[in-house]
Amino acid sequence: MIDFRSDTVTKPSAAMRTLMANAEVGDDVYGDDPSVNHLEAFAAERHGFEAALFVTSGTQANLLAIMSHCERGDEYLCGQNAHNYRYEAGGAAVLGSVQPQPIDNEPDGSLCFKKLAAAIKPNDFHYARTKLLSLENTIGGKVLSLDYMAQARAFCDAHQLILHLDGARVYNAAVALNVDITAIAKHFDSMTICLSKGLGAPVGSLLLGNREFIAKARRIRKMLGGGMRQAGILAVAGQYVLEHNVARLQEDHHNAAYLAEQLNTLPGFDTRRYPVQTNIVFVDVAPHIDIKAVALQLREQGIIMSPSYEKMRLVTHLGVTKSDIDKLIACLQQLL
Repeated sequence: MIDFRSDTVTKPSAAMRTLMANAEVGDDVYGDDPSVNHLEAFAAERHGFEAALFVTSGTQANLLAIMSHCERGDEYLCGQNAHNYRYEAGGAAVLGSVQPQPIDNEPDGSLCFKKLAAAIKPNDFHYARTKLLSLENTIGGKVLSLDYMAQARAFCDAHQLILHLDGARVYNAAVALNVDITAIAKHFDSMTICLSKGLGAPVGSLLLGNREFIAKARRIRKMLGGGMRQAGILAVAGQYVLEHNVARLQEDHHNAAYLAEQLNTLPGFDTRRYPVQTNIVFVDVAPHIDIKAVALQLREQGIIMSPSYEKMRLVTHLGVTKSDIDKLIACLQQLL
């Protein structure tokens, strides 16, 4: 199947499967899994942090970050479109008693510093304590600039806030900006990295920060049932993608731009409102097209997508080639 739904659908390569089959493992809850320990040490050094924690998912990594930085009754600032506000089942509020204060994202995905400053609560017992600013890069496929992230660092320093990055697709941002990952990471007190999106590992995310922060996050991970045993089977795949699958993200970006261009040749499909910066393509579909019926017919031909009319999303990844895109366009031309 050619799957355009998300870059989370990637499959482990043969090299990854071999590493997983032969991984040296131990009990990670006891700290005895050498493959997990190696990944965490490697990731911390590679990204310029003191420590790292291997966890099951980006959702868990963000939740651990918020609960480790904040206490009950605190609040964090984020975007209305932030994944850890909109798409993570309200975990910070439900499990951490940490109040989100969402701010409207600007068209480029950023958050306006004037609006953020106005949202910071006074030091008064009537209010939640504003503790943290959480940014996301990329967000909806858009890349926050290095200059903006530097401004965010200065803003947080001025307002005594912690700065966290939801970096689920941060390597896509680094590739798009043509910089080393440390040029982004250096601005943040903590950062997450999803290994199972475009990078292509089967499972797992990383949480990065200082030693005290990671020690607290490790304790909360156990509390939430996230302690894993012989997790080295998964960790070696995460290690592999960090070492081998970063540069190839540029191919996904090129394929996404090509996909957008080709969609615009179809009557009733229009991507022009959504410039492609990384591996995510949005397209508006004319209402006279029965896009749900089209999606069902595409599935019969081995192509999967999530149908909608406004801002329909298609994502390129290591499982999608240029010829796959050509097949999608040809099938759409025939169906339309």
